[in-house]
Amino acid sequence: MRQFGLIGRTLSHSFSQTYFTQKFYSLGLPDHQYDLFELATINELPALLAAHPGLVGLNVTVPYKESVMLYLDELAPSATRVGAVNVVERLPDGRLRGHNTDFVGFRESLRRFFPGAPEARALVLGTGGAAKAVVVALQELGIAHWLVSRDPMAHGLTYDDLTPQLVAAHPLIINATPLGTFPRTDECPPLPYAALTEHHYLHDLVYNPTETLFMHKGKEAGAQVKNGFEMLCLQAEAAWDIWNAALKEG
Repeated sequence: MRQFGLIGRTLSHSFSQTYFTQKFYSLGLPDHQYDLFELATINELPALLAAHPGLVGLNVTVPYKESVMLYLDELAPSATRVGAVNVVERLPDGRLRGHNTDFVGFRESLRRFFPGAPEARALVLGTGGAAKAVVVALQELGIAHWLVSRDPMAHGLTYDDLTPQLVAAHPLIINATPLGTFPRTDECPPLPYAALTEHHYLHDLVYNPTETLFMHKGKEAGAQVKNGFEMLCLQAEAAWDIWNAALKEG
């Protein structure tokens, strides 16, 4: 049995197991399975790996995309560049290599959503591993950006800095926080939503629910909105390519 899985703290919202289970079925791979592994802390990872010797690939979600790096033997260039890991491959010799496919998934999803413009500017809500992947994608696309967080000591802006004028000057707003994720669907980033217009594009990395409160408020203001499902699919396919390459090496 070739086993794959997802690690995170709370995984009730995840669609990854359904996605890969359907993929294995469509490809005729009955000896493949995908499981969810909720870890109270990332310190539980070594025990998980020891208990599942057939585990050859992992996806990583919040809040472990950065802390998991301490438990890996090496990082692929994508993970080094982003500074976060969302894919782990277990090499034939047992070593663990970390990758980042989030930035590829987001970059391609954004290309299909945001028309761009000369000197386009974006606000990235959040400063965690997902936000780091978004930043790399924006850099590749040549889109200037500010990071926004609750921490006044962090690099970038705070939510208190988001005046209507500043929001109006940034047509692209990306939610790279878990706010609004099922089951806490009544949450959203604290923006001046009344400042949004039909010229704004709101991309939420959250995909469950399909329409978050962040997106709903954007639609009410006339903005274009998109959730993170396409990004999920694109990064998952990139992860699958990585795991297949590792198996071929073996």
